[in-house]
Amino acid sequence: MDVLVSGGRDVRATLDGDSGDACVVACPPHPQHRGSRTDERLRAVSRRLVDSDVDCLRIDYGPWAEGKGEVRDAANAVAHARDELGYARVGLFGYSFGGAVSLVAATECEAGAVSVLAPARRLSDELDAVSAVKTLSSPLQVVYGARDTTVEWEPVVEAVRERGGEVVELPADHFFVGQAGKVADEVGPFLVEAL
Repeated sequence: MDVLVSGGRDVRATLDGDSGDACVVACPPHPQHRGSRTDERLRAVSRRLVDSDVDCLRIDYGPWAEGKGEVRDAANAVAHARDELGYARVGLFGYSFGGAVSLVAATECEAGAVSVLAPARRLSDELDAVSAVKTLSSPLQVVYGARDTTVEWEPVVEAVRERGGEVVELPADHFFVGQAGKVADEVGPFLVEAL
């Protein structure tokens, strides 16, 4: 089902599933590098969640806004899922740029759990994923590729480890080519159990 997320920006989303109880907002990679809600890793995680009776709201960000607008989009999507769609429990998942967006957005909204895949360390000087990790109290997971040289993920992984969150390493580069199912097998159960 297509959804227009409330919050003042043109944020379109696809809602997968119809459990009506728990939902995960999925944030795509960088929109200026063709990141969208149709990303194969987001779709694989969504399928895994729906198979476990947790719905997934895959979003496209509104017009490019240097990271600040995209963080607001994710926080608005969590609020929309809770307030407009009626979900009692809402989590966040993000990949790459979307991972950093999810972590920072989680500091602004009440996400029940956060899972990030190959997260970028920061969106800007003010929007730092490592600082966000240190302030979050909800269950937290980071999944990364051991051969990832595309983003600076190491400080985020270390911060999650220090906080006692779940850390999962996969034998992959940043794009997890052919491994979307493996990603979903790690992310899905974590979010289902945490929510």
